[in-house]
Amino acid sequence: MTLLSEIARQKGIRYFLISFTDLFGVQRSKLVPVQAIDTMATNGAGFAGFAAWLDMTPADPDVLAIPDQSSLIPLPWQPDVGWLAADLHTTTGEPIMQTPRLVLKQVINQAEAKGYRIKTGVECEFFLLSADGEQLSDKRDRQSKPCYDQQSLMRRFDIIAEICDAMLALGWGAYQNDHEDANGQFEMNWMYADALVTADRHAFFKYMVKAIAEKHGMRATFMPKPFAHLTGNGCHTHLSVWDLAGNINLFEDFQGELGLSGLAYHFIGGVLHSTDAICAFTNPTVNSYKRINAPITASGATWSPNSISYSGNNRTHTIRIPEAGRFEFRLADGSANPYLLPAALIAAGLDGIEQKRDPGKPYSNNTYTDPLPEEVAKKLPGNLLDALRCLNSNPLIAQALGEPFVASYLKLKHQEWRNFCDRITAWEIENTLDC
Repeated sequence: MTLLSEIARQKGIRYFLISFTDLFGVQRSKLVPVQAIDTMATNGAGFAGFAAWLDMTPADPDVLAIPDQSSLIPLPWQPDVGWLAADLHTTTGEPIMQTPRLVLKQVINQAEAKGYRIKTGVECEFFLLSADGEQLSDKRDRQSKPCYDQQSLMRRFDIIAEICDAMLALGWGAYQNDHEDANGQFEMNWMYADALVTADRHAFFKYMVKAIAEKHGMRATFMPKPFAHLTGNGCHTHLSVWDLAGNINLFEDFQGELGLSGLAYHFIGGVLHSTDAICAFTNPTVNSYKRINAPITASGATWSPNSISYSGNNRTHTIRIPEAGRFEFRLADGSANPYLLPAALIAAGLDGIEQKRDPGKPYSNNTYTDPLPEEVAKKLPGNLLDALRCLNSNPLIAQALGEPFVASYLKLKHQEWRNFCDRITAWEIENTLDC
């Protein structure tokens, strides 16, 4: 394998960001000069685990972030710096299995052991705000139905084009960008790939969008629901299962209903069976539950699901089947961890294949105006605490992702919920001060 220092010489890189993503999706990095990168590539960059969102204490030894050379991305806006996704290990060389990237690798290995190669794609929505984050960056963007609005899109051409040009230069296969359903909201699409590749790109994309927005004097946010009256930020995930060579789409069956194979329907059955539990990963923040089960927005629809159900080309359900060979999981939001989101979906889907779970029939109703009764389709968790309880009571997800990992995740997320409950909100003051 070529040394990173040699790659740096060829690409004009002077520094490397050795980056790992913690349990809450926060990217942590150390900036390493090229002169030290080969040692870091072998031995890892040291971090205090307690300083990030990991289930550790100040008394624990350092964790070592060992970079994955195949993940290298030179920063398009600062090409003398290279970004590297890293996996955490102990000082004795053992992998730390609460590392989200390693959790995803573990589930991918489980799929490969069964003869499956998982491919995913994501649709990341984000808002562009003023530099202080207090208002939309474009005061003229105030239509009630701003989705696909040409004028609003082109007023942000400079920043959208710079991000898209970067993805094209990186070989991601960027193919379309649009103004989304909320004022100040955008979505940018690139081609699907192997699940780990997409996860690394997803993590980098969030960093890139924020960095380029700052360069243009704005602030980008992937927060699920930053404005109560506007549509929230989704992270719709497309998934298909292939043979190990990656040549045959095992989900595709043009003779099957909606162009899907029996394997695909079992996978969907597994996802639906565990949707309430994996909500803890796909919708992992207190704010996430302001986006789902939400009242109508200014545009007339939230575009997020409210029941655990699937359909054909119908955007009001948790799972949509837009065409043969894949499905779209519409529940996840912008706060989802780029590694834990696909890991949870794959784990649930593999269980569906193993248990031959039947997803039932697809529904064509508009769940916003004609909701399914709860005896037909369960409602989604109403808040983060409900989702955590569902995860805690689902042993198959814990087994697939790792029981110690799930225990650590639940511990920190329950702590987050308690921190939220400790806050006195303006709503409480307004409604109870005179009691």
